[in-house]
This record gives sequence, structure tokens and C-alpha cells, in this order.
Amino acid sequence: MKKKEDKGVIDVHTVGKIDGGIYKCITKDIVTDEVIITDERIQHIKERHPNDYERFCTYIPEIISVPDYIIKANKPDTAVILKENKIQGEKFKLVLRLKVEGDPAEYKNSIMTFLHIGDTTWRKLLKNKKILYRRE
Repeated sequence: MKKKEDKGVIDVHTVGKIDGGIYKCITKDIVTDEVIITDERIQHIKERHPNDYERFCTYIPEIISVPDYIIKANKPDTAVILKENKIQGEKFKLVLRLKVEGDPAEYKNSIMTFLHIGDTTWRKLLKNKKILYRRE
């Protein structure tokens, strides 16, 4: 992750890039492919999902660049991404707010939360939520 200062107040870390072709299932108005996470969001993840960030943050670039599923979120311009690491047998859920036309200039595609999930949660999400994208 690359770290940069944003206005000297908020630490922002670049974590990767998205493929606009994949994420157009959320909106066609995506402005940038850069994805960031702030220290505030990292702290949120660490508090709400203990040890997930420390153990699995290296998977984030792959999760956002090659998602297995994108399901409908409760908020606009937001992707709920599901990814399974077949080698390790781990499953993840990541919520990504996309920067779209009309957003303030300083906004970026931003990770809102990230967590390790179990098989039951994985199956429930795929069964009960609208699937917008499925990797072939």
C-alpha cells in the first residue's frame, strides 16, 4: 500500500485499481480507477472485525481487481464485493464506495469495510441478495 497525506489531515493509502468494465454493473458514471482506504476506515475494520485487517489486508488488491461476485448494496454507488481465495479456502466481503460524477473532487473510490466471512454467510449473501456481477 502506498501512503500519502491528503491536506495534511487524513492519511490515505492507495490499495489498488478497479476495472471499470466490471464495476459498471453498479454505475456507468465512475470517474477514477484508483481505490483508497483511510486510517479511519482501517481503525473501523480493526475494531469491528478483530484481526481481519492484520491477517488479510494483502488480499485487498486482488479482491477489488478480480471480484468473484458483486452484489447489490443498500446505498447508491456502492459495491458489495465477495471473493474466495481458493488456495487458502478463505472468503471475504468488502464494501467499496465508488467515486462518480457529481461527487466532490477530493473523493476517491473508497473501501468502507472489509471482513473475513464464513461459508454460511457467503451462501446467505448469494442466495438472498441480488447478484449484479459474477466472474466467469
